[in-house]
This record gives sequence, C-alpha cells and structure tokens, in this order.
Amino acid sequence: MKLLITGICGFAGSVLARTLLEHRPGLHITGIDNLSRKGSETNVEPLRKLGMDVRIGDLRDAAVLATLPPADFILDCAANPSVLAGVDGTSSSLGVMEHNLYGTVNLLELCKSWNAGFILLSTSRVYSIAELAALPLEEQATRFEVAAREATCSAQGITENFPTTPPLSLYGSSKLCSELLTLEYGAAFGFPIWINRCGVLAGAGQFGKADQGIFSYWIHSWKAGRPLRYIGFGGNGKQVRDCLHPRDLCSVLLRQMDEPSRPGPRIHHLSGGAANSMSLSELSDWCERRFSSLPSPVIKENQPQMRPFDIAWLVLNPARAAESFHWQPQTPVAETLEEIARHAEANPQWLDLVAG
Repeated sequence: MKLLITGICGFAGSVLARTLLEHRPGLHITGIDNLSRKGSETNVEPLRKLGMDVRIGDLRDAAVLATLPPADFILDCAANPSVLAGVDGTSSSLGVMEHNLYGTVNLLELCKSWNAGFILLSTSRVYSIAELAALPLEEQATRFEVAAREATCSAQGITENFPTTPPLSLYGSSKLCSELLTLEYGAAFGFPIWINRCGVLAGAGQFGKADQGIFSYWIHSWKAGRPLRYIGFGGNGKQVRDCLHPRDLCSVLLRQMDEPSRPGPRIHHLSGGAANSMSLSELSDWCERRFSSLPSPVIKENQPQMRPFDIAWLVLNPARAAESFHWQPQTPVAETLEEIARHAEANPQWLDLVAG
C-alpha cells in the first residue's frame, strides 16, 4: 500500500509515520511538510533514514502537489493546530484558512484524481464554545467534573453528536469545514473517507506551547524552571482535558485503510477519554512528585484573566470507536507524562528549539 502523510514532520505526523511503518513494514510512505512549525525540521532526516520519501513543500501550492506520486490513501496531519491561530497577533486569519481548509481541499482534489482514500485527523475543538461553557460542572478538590447525564454528554465525555454550533474558534471552524467537505467529496466522487476527532495529543518530542501541546509544554517548562500560570476559572488550574499518545491511533488507521468500505459512521473520537483525563492542577502535582528536587514554577494569579476560547472541561468519549473498531487507548496518561519528562531531561534546550 502507498500512503501520503501530510504534515509528516510535525509531532503527530512523524510519530504516526514511524509507528505505521513498524506495524506494516511493506508500507510505502511519502510525506510532505512545509516545516512551518519550529522544530519540525529535526524530523526530516530521521524519517528519510527509515526509507520514507519526505518532500518539503506547501499544500497550498498546486504545482508542488502535482509532483507527488499517487497514493492509495492520504493521511492528513497538516494544520496550524493552535486554538488562538488567527487572533493571537502572530498568524493571520487568512493564513489559518489557507493552511487548514484550502490545503485540505487540495488534498481532496488529489483523492478525486487518484481515486484514493482520505483520512482526516480532526480535533476536539469543532464543538460549540457556548454549549461547552454551559455544561454543569462540579468543582472538586483538584479538578472540574461534568454533572451532565445526557445523550451527548456524561462523565465519560462528550459524544460525536454534541453541538458544533459556532463560534468554535477560527481553528475549530477551519477543521469543521474540512470535515464537511471531506464528507461531501467522498459522497460525490465515491472514494472512502474517515474523520478522526482527536483529544489532546501528547508525547516525547512534541513541540509544546501554551496554546497547543499543553502537556509537553507544562512538563518541559517545569523541568526548566520557567514560570507557569493558571489562567481563568478561578486561577486554580482545575480545567480538564483528555490525553492521548498518537501512536495509539495506529491500529485504527490501519483498520480504516484495510477496510475502506467498512459500514458504520465515518466520524469517530480517538481520545484518551475520562480515564486518561487530567487537570492542570493534577499535572502540577505529578510534576512536583516527578521533579521533587525542583521548586514549583507555578504562579497563581489573584485576578486571573480569561483567554479567548478557553474551556473549563473538554473530554471526548471514545465509545463509538470502541464499538466500531474494538479500539481503546493503550498508553496510560502517566506513561505518556513519564516519556515527556525523560525527553525534557535529555533535551534541556527543547523549549528554545521549538519556541515561536
């Protein structure tokens, strides 16, 4: 099988490329990346040494895409993944749409011409901010827990049927539009499509920042003694996300490529779920135990300010993926955190390398 992976030099793309090749040695992988994320350049040569055809290019450039060899499937891992993209003063709103939406459209056109399958890695941020903010929460000692017991939301997380009514963020809207066009292209031109909405991905080698890759950013910052802040929601760090190592996606991706006509829903949550969820306060407690000789760098603000698009609780329920593919996350959150901590110890300048 021939596979094209976009964003192959990013964290998720590079981990998936390596893991897929380990599980399927005969897989022929071509990858493309524009290296816009600082740190992604470090993955180019290691991937090439594994025999992958890694191209440097931009998905917005039709001339570049025309040079790519046809594939049986495209795995789209390319995106500006920050929820603040387009509004933070460092990236433009048009740039977000060009990278996250127009790039996907160009890939769907490739699938049309190649008669190839398409797998989109999407996000938990396609869900309505207003609906998420309105969820009834119970404040516990170290975290918020949802009190809802509805069809679309429970203590196990929100389902794929939770409302996607805007506003979502420019990032979230660009991914939701990509999802809709993926469904339309697949139906109109008869090629297989899958949409996987992922929770927070984390692991060693992630280019973590405060607005994306929070688990990696927090642990690397703690190890480096850089200031950390609880922002919003009382300033106590009780906001909760689920955590998933991207290598755990591999088994589902192989099933999706091997069984392109498999009946059932085309959109699935691939996430750590409630069992692998954690608050910032709990993450700090873990760091304090793990780096016991270091002082805590966390600064609690008396008047915490909210950032745009902040959410107190967002956990994806992966029950549909469990039913469709007998899938569940394999890497416990503590194991993922330990992997990041060891990477932080071995790479003390990592934050400087990936900043910006």
